[in-house]
Amino acid sequence: MGKIIAVVNQKGGVGKTTTCVNTAAALTQAGKKVLLCDFDPQGNSTSGFGVDKNTSPNMYEVIIGQTQAQRAVIHTKYGDVLPSNKALSGAEIELISEERREYKLKDALEPLREAYDFILIDSPPTLTLLTLQCLCAADSALIPVQCEYYALEGLSDLMYTVRKVRRALNTNLEIEGLLLTMYDARLNLSLQVAEEVKRHFPDKLYQTVIPRNVRLSEAPSHGMPVQYYDKFSRGADCYNTLSAEIIKRNQVIA
Repeated sequence: MGKIIAVVNQKGGVGKTTTCVNTAAALTQAGKKVLLCDFDPQGNSTSGFGVDKNTSPNMYEVIIGQTQAQRAVIHTKYGDVLPSNKALSGAEIELISEERREYKLKDALEPLREAYDFILIDSPPTLTLLTLQCLCAADSALIPVQCEYYALEGLSDLMYTVRKVRRALNTNLEIEGLLLTMYDARLNLSLQVAEEVKRHFPDKLYQTVIPRNVRLSEAPSHGMPVQYYDKFSRGADCYNTLSAEIIKRNQVIA
């Protein structure tokens, strides 16, 4: 049965979508069956896999019950993707009076578990009903942490949210790991943030650190993961290393 991992952070601009797209591609290259579920109305993971955001069916139609998730899956050479676009933001209003509204995504993804080793969910950068659905659907949360001061405040808020969700909505939710992103070894601040996170979460912090990298920034504009845009780049190497860590942590034979 596949593991569902929500890549989540209530703070925007931390490398969440970059992590989703490139980790999914790296896991696929490692021989795993991977589904990238784009649950952010911005649809950046969708376009990052070279898929048109306006494609239909998509996650909006899945969540409001117009179609099954299986019918919305698009196969790419980077891995499979459930596409999203701005229409998904309207689902929050439409679901407000629905029973089990927090579990709509969980119910949609459950039939797909058997077909994949990993399902990665790209969540919105704010705490909304959509984000709660991501945390309710997931077995674990992978948290990108940008190496700057305000990221530590955001991390504290997110941990509080995870604890509340675990108590009230998803008792099985775990922390998959914390990933340092946009790391610059030349800056004292990056080093300080890394030490602080390591001090508070010694067993959950990935050894892999994602640096600031031009190729990582350029790849989305070409509609492809960094491994296909420049496989020799530092960014590609780091996400390949991260995927190996994820596989090892989950005791999946590579």
